[in-house]
Amino acid sequence: MRERRLAGVEVIRADAKRTGLPPGSFDLVHARTLLINIPEPETAVAEMVRLAKPGGWVAGQEPDAGLSLCYPHLPAWDRINEIFQATYRRQGADPLIGRRLTELYWDAGLVDVGVEVRAGVFPAGHSRRTIRLELIRSMRPKIIGFGLAGERELDELDRAAREHLSDPRTLLMSYLYFLAWGRKPADR
Repeated sequence: MRERRLAGVEVIRADAKRTGLPPGSFDLVHARTLLINIPEPETAVAEMVRLAKPGGWVAGQEPDAGLSLCYPHLPAWDRINEIFQATYRRQGADPLIGRRLTELYWDAGLVDVGVEVRAGVFPAGHSRRTIRLELIRSMRPKIIGFGLAGERELDELDRAAREHLSDPRTLLMSYLYFLAWGRKPADR
């Protein structure tokens, strides 16, 4: 990280489920939008807990793609969400992971588990407003390969949604963000 002048920072690439780092290495272990993208998220949470020092904290922020609002209503948005969630599930991931975060933390043996939920609503022109559409574009080959939608339907949905979202009067909340935390017991 010398090029960014971050002294004392080391970047390590590793598998989130098996980092190879020594146990009890960190006061805080944090992940953001990791668990929504992987099968068997409990394995990654177990690794996070393993890496935390006794008495240390594990925290994560994960979206929940199941709760979305587009107003005025747009049927194309409903279909986009259906395709999005089905694609994630077919890949073994959970698009509703945000609501499960505290359960995963409790099951992993954490205590003092807490949670906050935030809803992002972004104005026309903001990149987060079309994040779901960009993800659908990036997953297009998989969507077609899974037989969830064809090229023509995807093009029509994208066009309709982008047109609708370009109107500043349209209200869009594409997901909820769950921020959860828990402490590793001092005796573990």
